[in-house]
Amino acid sequence: MPKLSDSMEDATILRWLKLPGEPFVRGDALAEIETDKATVVMEAESDGTIVRLVVEEGGTARVGEAIAALDGKPGAVAKPSSEPRARPAVSGALRELDFRAAVREALDEALAADERVIFFGEDVAVAGGVFAVTGGLLEKHGSDRVFDTPISELALAGAAFGSAVTGLRPVVEIMFGDFLTLVMDSIVNQMSKYWFLTRGEVSVPVVIRSVVGAGGRFGAIHSQMPVSWLMGVPGIKIVAPSTPADAKGLLLASIADDNPVLFFEHKRLYTLQGGVDGAPVRLGEAAVVRPGRHVTIVSAMRGVHESLAAADILAGAGIEAEVVDLRTLRPLDSATVAESVGRTTRLVVVEEGPLTGGWAGEVLARATEEALGDLDDAWRIATPDSPIPYSPPLEDAHLPGAERIAAEISRRLV
Repeated sequence: MPKLSDSMEDATILRWLKLPGEPFVRGDALAEIETDKATVVMEAESDGTIVRLVVEEGGTARVGEAIAALDGKPGAVAKPSSEPRARPAVSGALRELDFRAAVREALDEALAADERVIFFGEDVAVAGGVFAVTGGLLEKHGSDRVFDTPISELALAGAAFGSAVTGLRPVVEIMFGDFLTLVMDSIVNQMSKYWFLTRGEVSVPVVIRSVVGAGGRFGAIHSQMPVSWLMGVPGIKIVAPSTPADAKGLLLASIADDNPVLFFEHKRLYTLQGGVDGAPVRLGEAAVVRPGRHVTIVSAMRGVHESLAAADILAGAGIEAEVVDLRTLRPLDSATVAESVGRTTRLVVVEEGPLTGGWAGEVLARATEEALGDLDDAWRIATPDSPIPYSPPLEDAHLPGAERIAAEISRRLV
């Protein structure tokens, strides 16, 4: 049993997601575990097979005790190493990293490059984060720069605001995006307005990292996508990477920005592998990640990968879909979307979030204002206006997956 928080002494296995005899690959969900802080999903860090369960569902194990035997060898399913990855060479050589490591590298480099950068949050230092993203940063940069906070989102948001306006560049972690409701006053009434209220004299260089999104079986209040709650707030930026390269590049750009930035990390992307070359990425610029000529699919985060998979399905039917990754949701790169619509004449926006009031509607509004003469059709694919189910088959059906995207596009284009 890995130690997932500084105060954790034991944890309960709520449900095994892989059973004896079932093979798994790196990134597969192995078990749901209830700690003293939260219910988390333990992911496999390598390929293998569960041979025997040492702790059955409902059983409790102390930290360091075996909970399963893998590949015939007894041992606990361990979380990733707490050591940060090596910093990349300046040459920009392409390296293969997963999304989690790319975020960790960005934090490591920012802390090393600027002594004003500090990083804090709940269980981010000693335990290395509930999602094992920030391990090793405390040991490398010290407790004055990387530290844990009490369980009070309001308190740590206030500390972030205060430290930012007095000369530091704080990066804070709100463990789940759902908990951003607890810091709305700090974000909406303080961080976003302070530069305006001081007549441009005092900036608020705060980055708030938060894990978002469904698909991990976390239930209705740990799986939401909070983008639409904040889209209408002037003075903040909202960043939503979909690849390891963008996770690193956009996080570094966010930390260097003088405005408050919300940096969202989709929990189903942490094990995603991809090439990272260390190239800088600018906020507010979308990317065309697949060219096409019949329809433009616009999305962000996990939705980009579902859209690319849908484009593969559509290609088999002779439909060439162009896929645009927004990367930053505020500010929105409507020019790239309009240029794409000029090539395809059709636009579908895929959003993981409720249809009513979502950011997909803003993309459609901008497209009709800026490219109406090119549009033959435009619509949204989103989640139902209902809470996110916990049941795995219901949650899968709730989300806009590749098959649904492809089917809806095929019907509209016939």
